[in-house]
Amino acid sequence: MVVVVGGGVYGCVTALTQARAGRPVTLVECTDGLVGRASLVNQARLHAGYHYPRSLLTALRSRVNVPRFMAEYPGCVHDSFDHYYAVSRLHSQVTADQFRTFCHRIGAPVEPAPAEIVRLFDPRLIAGVWRVRECAFDAVRLRADLAARLEAAGVKVVAGAEAERVVAAGDHLAVDIRRDGGRDRLPAERVFNCTYSRLNQLLAASGLDTVPLKHELTEMALVEMPPALRGIAVTVMCGPFFSAMPFPSRGLHTLSHVRYTPHFSWEDRTGTAARDATAVLAGYQRRSSFPNMVKDAGRYLPLLAEARYADSLWEVKTVLPQSEANDSRPILVNRSPRMPGLVSILGSKIDNVFDIEAVMT
Repeated sequence: MVVVVGGGVYGCVTALTQARAGRPVTLVECTDGLVGRASLVNQARLHAGYHYPRSLLTALRSRVNVPRFMAEYPGCVHDSFDHYYAVSRLHSQVTADQFRTFCHRIGAPVEPAPAEIVRLFDPRLIAGVWRVRECAFDAVRLRADLAARLEAAGVKVVAGAEAERVVAAGDHLAVDIRRDGGRDRLPAERVFNCTYSRLNQLLAASGLDTVPLKHELTEMALVEMPPALRGIAVTVMCGPFFSAMPFPSRGLHTLSHVRYTPHFSWEDRTGTAARDATAVLAGYQRRSSFPNMVKDAGRYLPLLAEARYADSLWEVKTVLPQSEANDSRPILVNRSPRMPGLVSILGSKIDNVFDIEAVMT
């Protein structure tokens, strides 16, 4: 028996991989449904490598994985828009020439943007604009697709159940869960902890060492773009800038900003208590940073100042602390030395989910 804790995309794919290997699998999710937290609340970008000029490995893995994702989940891919990357003249960590060279190096198609697009940007602040091939995914469709695959593979999904701890039970493990006011114990030969921002919470509750992680409470603004920008996506590289991407499940665009999307952050350090990210999110007094986002982004793309605010998506984003240095997005695979059958997985980007297959055997 395999128990997977966490029903995001990484948890679902882990469960499917195990089931396809002939193992009985139970997937435990604390909310009422799958793909409802960080897998849904994000930029919906299928990274094709362009975003990572400071992490060649991350960029190259994206180049490998995006075509596979598009082939595996074609009904979840939204590609009916043009995407433009621009490089700032000021405060950018790469120059326009460096970005273009980087794209050629990783085999990412890039071409100069047409004149009517270039004119939308302020030439005093933008050094170059390129059209790239990068699309988005529809998380709502992906949720339905994964749910159907789990059912077809015979995976038992236990929703609305909180995994409280993992315990040693003889030669095997067990997961204590709480649901409907009662408790149950699920025996398991292997347990996969795919709880993302709550990774350390389950480890600590199980009496195990935690993993150094950085958490950010983030806001993704949902906006209605002015007519001239509705059919495109824009990303300004590479520093304290912004991105506007179609968000297919809502028919709007996300507007994110490196400086204003994170509202605050904290770190889990080895030997310290792990904060409950869900409780932090629930208790936060939400006040949108959209005015700051759009004001700053409008300096580079003046027409963006006409974007109309519709809503905000709030979530806790979790990364490895070392990712802050070079913007890399490695996948963490942590095998507990005290419970060898327990594997904690911290996913990074949706399109890189296939990288976990090597550790699933």
